[in-house]
Amino acid sequence: MTVSGTYTWLGRSLRLTGRRAAELTHAAAVYLGIAVLVTVSLSFVVPSLRDQSQQIHAALLISLKPGSVTDDGSGLSLAERLSGGQVDLSSGRGAADDGAAADEEEPQTFADALSALDSFSIPGVTKVQSQALRSYIARKYRIAHDVAGVLIHTVFAVAPEKDLDPLLVLAVIAIESRYNPFAESHVGAQGLMQVMTKVHQDKFERFDGGAEAALNPIANIRVGSQILHDCIQRRGSVTGGLACYVGATGPSDGGYGAKVLAERRRLSLASGIPPRL
Repeated sequence: MTVSGTYTWLGRSLRLTGRRAAELTHAAAVYLGIAVLVTVSLSFVVPSLRDQSQQIHAALLISLKPGSVTDDGSGLSLAERLSGGQVDLSSGRGAADDGAAADEEEPQTFADALSALDSFSIPGVTKVQSQALRSYIARKYRIAHDVAGVLIHTVFAVAPEKDLDPLLVLAVIAIESRYNPFAESHVGAQGLMQVMTKVHQDKFERFDGGAEAALNPIANIRVGSQILHDCIQRRGSVTGGLACYVGATGPSDGGYGAKVLAERRRLSLASGIPPRL
């Protein structure tokens, strides 16, 4: 090989090495930039996730603990009182109730209701209709069959207390949270019926845990149903009440009411239970 050929070969080798080094440096810079972005993002996200996980943990302890929300002095859990006939979930009153308002009855925990599911019945609804409704909700919204049963029975117990159609409440839950009890919106609406906890904090005071009970499915249904009832009374109609519930101040609710009413029709068709207008 001649001297000029040697220099040419060396030059090519150096240029190739330089390009590879530049590519390596560029790749390292890109990965370093990604690492920095991830680190910065996590510094903002992790505290929020930690707070949310603590909130969910607290709510789970409230909703799943074996005791009742308040103690009636009997020493029995709600499940034991249900099995003994002391509490009728369909009416929200005890067997020895003297006519006191249902809202004064002790709120139940989700775990108690789940354990007593087999003893529940819905007045005016056949077992076939109840099972069809449960299957529809469990399949469409991908929740456990027993959980769907507890939510349905809770709604059919609570809604009449508030002069509401149970299928309407179930439809609101479907549109608001798709039956996710831990759902939370960017504005702070929480739970199955997406209750604005900060606005309605006083309504959770009678529940163990206060505002954290918004993630308790049964507490959320009770408070959400009360808010929906108040909205319908204020606006004078179901459609107006739904617009109020979603926070619409003008004539348009963005199609929210139509979605809820359409889902109520689907629930009725799937179960054979007529809407209570």
